[in-house]
Amino acid sequence: MDLSKLTHPNQLRGLSIHQLEDVARQIRKKHLDTVAATGGHLGPGLGVVELTLGLYQTLDLDRDKVIWDVGHQAYPHKLITGRYQNFHTLRQKDGVAGYLKRGESKFDCFGAGHASTSISAALGMAVARDLKGENFKTVAVIGDGALTGGMALEAINHAGHLPKTNLLVVLNDNEMSISHNVGAISRYLNKMRLSPPMRFLSDNLEEQLKHLPFVGDALAPEVERLEEGMKRLAMSKVGAIIEELGFTYMGPVDGHNLEELITTFKQAHRMEGPVLVHVATLKGKGYAIAETDKVGYHAQSPFNLETGKAIPASSPKPPSYSKVFAHTLVKLAENNPKIVGITAAMATGTGLDKLQAKLPKQYIDTGIAEQHAVTLAAGLACEGMRPVVAIYSTFLQRGFDQIIHDVCIQKQPVFFCLDRAGIVGADGPTHQGMYDIAYLRCIPNMTIMAPKDEGELQRMVVTGINYTEGAIAMRYPRGSGYGVPLMEDGWEPLEIGKGEILRNGDDLLILGYGSMVNPAMQTAEILGEHGIEATVVNARFVKPLDTELILPLARRIGRVVTMEEGCVMGGFGSAVLEALMDNEVMVPVKRFGVPDKLVDHATPDQSKADLGLTPAQMAEGILTSFISKRSPVTV
Repeated sequence: MDLSKLTHPNQLRGLSIHQLEDVARQIRKKHLDTVAATGGHLGPGLGVVELTLGLYQTLDLDRDKVIWDVGHQAYPHKLITGRYQNFHTLRQKDGVAGYLKRGESKFDCFGAGHASTSISAALGMAVARDLKGENFKTVAVIGDGALTGGMALEAINHAGHLPKTNLLVVLNDNEMSISHNVGAISRYLNKMRLSPPMRFLSDNLEEQLKHLPFVGDALAPEVERLEEGMKRLAMSKVGAIIEELGFTYMGPVDGHNLEELITTFKQAHRMEGPVLVHVATLKGKGYAIAETDKVGYHAQSPFNLETGKAIPASSPKPPSYSKVFAHTLVKLAENNPKIVGITAAMATGTGLDKLQAKLPKQYIDTGIAEQHAVTLAAGLACEGMRPVVAIYSTFLQRGFDQIIHDVCIQKQPVFFCLDRAGIVGADGPTHQGMYDIAYLRCIPNMTIMAPKDEGELQRMVVTGINYTEGAIAMRYPRGSGYGVPLMEDGWEPLEIGKGEILRNGDDLLILGYGSMVNPAMQTAEILGEHGIEATVVNARFVKPLDTELILPLARRIGRVVTMEEGCVMGGFGSAVLEALMDNEVMVPVKRFGVPDKLVDHATPDQSKADLGLTPAQMAEGILTSFISKRSPVTV
């Protein structure tokens, strides 16, 4: 079958194994060609091609529901559910989303972007089905990495308590999440690879057999079959635990053997109650470079398919905020053994892999478990350590209760470093770091800051490490800095709650926060061309706000503008308005930020233009609001 003609997954039903294998080859080629051109998640989808085809051949997708966890691995699903023709627009503005999105296709049964949600959602659909007296299958596909998230285990616990509720959970076991999995669950799933019999077979027996006269490589297939048998024996212990939790366990199944997959899924559908099918797959399957480097090729920017190398930028870029953060933290940690970096399965993304390589004893990866990571940090702080919790803004939302209950109520000095704060681009609404200013500044015993550039970030890292009066958070954007000079050491901490004046003017007060400080300066320059002279303040802190600096300026100048890369509801602008009102400074205020809407996938520059957050647009808006007669703004 021609993949480009496949518009509905039910067209897979009845295809022969040979035909499905041909479709699998076409999926991998389209997957690779597209991600090489647009960037996106690579290894996860390549690893589940046969799993997807085998599962979907046993379902009626006009009725049955498949819920994919996270969505990293859902590109094959998209290619066989009517999105082949538009797949070249992957992760581009108005194009195919990089994650599951209910509004994009009826086959995206549940939106995803964060891990460990699929079993809960699928169980909810199964319970609703039974309450309404309907008849369809519900399937959750979840990776072994996502099982480190407590929510998945909570769902398994609940499903095991409902013996009459039919639910199929497909465990995609590829030994990985984004990085290598950590923790007891991963260790147990890998038991067959680490057990003495398996170690003997892989390290000793095969090599010994190869040196027997007249044998050589001839026994290789027999050795492989023996290894497979040992693998199944070891995995029977995993099945015993799953069955103790109330599931029927099946597996492990070769995730690249279509015949075995189809047979197993058909059997699973006939069973009553919750069933778990354990499928062993290879992340990056079919692209040797991705198979070898599973971490590096989890996701990629546009790259050369032949070499696997990223396509270089037209001009060298300054280091990213993440790299500057990691470099600074490692330098500080080398001289302070109390510093401990904590990540929730995002070592490479946050830059903490640098700390792991240099000072492994001062590095902790909790797996996909943000709630645990936050409370773990609180426990470390109780004992006098200096925990640095590096988590993307969007993922720290998952630990909100723990921030309040375990850190701030107890006034523990935990340093939160929120990477990817603000508009992040192609990953779309689930990954935009929009809400951290609003959801953190309402909590007592929390200090919040944001650097205007990578040089100021270095000083804020020192500030966060030194601060002991409670929790402190620093937000910083995705991508490269501005190329400002950086220091190797000798950084001075900032005075808590103090901003700085960057430009003086008597007509307007512009208060910029974090990544919007430089756009504020650019806006002021444009306004100057129209005869409007603005004072620009780098606020640095949203809590505590520098009212000693801001209030007198607001009274004197009489017009205030705030700029932030986050939601305006409850954000930095709201904090300024509250301070002005509380101190009876009644002046007009215009706020620039993200309105009450979701920001879809696009480049950050495209999203900012859509939101009216470019310097030219903000200058135009200021003139419209504060100046009645004006000439059009040009740049």
